[in-house]
Amino acid sequence: MHQESTPSFITKLPLSISPREERILLVRLDAARQVYNACLGESLKRLMIMRESKQFKQACKQKKGKTRRSAFRDASRRYKFSEYALHTYAKQFNHSWLGDHLDSQSIQKIATRAFKAVEQYAFGKRGKPRFKGKNQFDSVEGKSNKTGIRWRDDHVVWLGLKFRALIDKNDPVIMYGLKSRVKYVRIVRRKLKGRNRFYAQLICEGLPYQKPKNKIGSGPMGIDIGPSTIAVVSETTVRLIPFADEVEDYQPEIRRLQRKLDRQRRANNPDNYNGDGAVKKGARRWKKSNRQIKTQTKISEIKRKQAAARKSAHGRLVNEILSFGDEIKIEKLSYRTFQHQYGKSVERRAPGMFVELLKRKAESAGVLVHEFPTFDTRFSQLCHGCNTYKKKPLSRRWHRCKCGIVAQRDVYSAFLAMCLEPSTNKLNAGYAEEAWPSVDARMRAALSSMQAANGKALPASFGISQSQSGLSAKSIEILNEVRDVVPRFAPPGGLGRVRES
Repeated sequence: MHQESTPSFITKLPLSISPREERILLVRLDAARQVYNACLGESLKRLMIMRESKQFKQACKQKKGKTRRSAFRDASRRYKFSEYALHTYAKQFNHSWLGDHLDSQSIQKIATRAFKAVEQYAFGKRGKPRFKGKNQFDSVEGKSNKTGIRWRDDHVVWLGLKFRALIDKNDPVIMYGLKSRVKYVRIVRRKLKGRNRFYAQLICEGLPYQKPKNKIGSGPMGIDIGPSTIAVVSETTVRLIPFADEVEDYQPEIRRLQRKLDRQRRANNPDNYNGDGAVKKGARRWKKSNRQIKTQTKISEIKRKQAAARKSAHGRLVNEILSFGDEIKIEKLSYRTFQHQYGKSVERRAPGMFVELLKRKAESAGVLVHEFPTFDTRFSQLCHGCNTYKKKPLSRRWHRCKCGIVAQRDVYSAFLAMCLEPSTNKLNAGYAEEAWPSVDARMRAALSSMQAANGKALPASFGISQSQSGLSAKSIEILNEVRDVVPRFAPPGGLGRVRES
């Protein structure tokens, strides 16, 4: 019988680990890595055999529908390409030396992890999964809090070891998590400045803690997100800001260290290169000097800091956006296309990760998120005043129409998204006509009231030069202060009030 799923959240606690316990944990993580690689190789082999079978090829030729799906299920069952079939394969590790370092539930979860990676590859959602090299497997988890890795009072118990957790009793987030029921426990390793730090992630039942300062607004809002900017339009707010601008660009420093690392690698392994500098084909043993390891550690530390800053910036921006309204409308974009076209910007700002965080936090806060198809709406081409579509190059950052509507392109797209009718994915023309005068005045007030900040230049995608605005590099913002300048519009159903979460 299928078990009903319940909402979950994670409570993260640092662990106090002695040198002896660290050595044991490193051995167990390496054992988990070998189990993962074995299960991954077996899954890839079964997938390849299944794809080469006549049964699978005949299923591919059928029309999409129930019959085709049933044929694929039969092929998967015949060639044992399933999660539980892989669990059966992984049972053998319980009776080997690996079973001395891992419990049966942890081995099953590792097998599930390997199968999910191959399954995503089989459906074309991810690239081919790679095998984990030495020191590259950083987490292991159980299936329940009854056996295997368990949480007891203030410590984690696992195969004869007890790891005491460092608990900040003054942190309401931590105390809220400790009062919730623990479903299962995950042990995670993080590498900070070349040293191992271990954490316990308690997967708890329920909704995550909501801080009192993070309020949820009321009313619809539209969001237009790009590789480097984000525009938000709600009932009371018009915002156009550089996206994750506080995340520093470490790319020049990373490139310098990568060149240094390549020189060290070549100096330490001259026999692994041809005369033209290319790497010789075949398996090679690579020697690493202590200085080369230090360079690798520096690169890893820089990337870790950048990822932490990005995650923090995303969290602050999501909390701010949720305070503007309780109905979010956003375009459904292909962030893989963003990677191909704006690789450096996407690597630094991670818009796809931001949208996933926004949807996750909105769901836990009871906020509706509606993603609408770009191809059907074409808001970047639409003018609501005369209901016409006109293609514009990306370099044109302002919408100018003969009907008299002039607006910054990103803000205008966010405004049209706010006026979308979710049930039909079409523009609510009457609502847009009523709302536009107020939004237009707020947008103009925002653009004209920008003040210089940090001496940075505005992003080119804003379509505003520094000489035109004299202005801010950090954000364009107008909030409730413009109430005295222009009245707010009242959407259907009236203007909502801000409520606490």
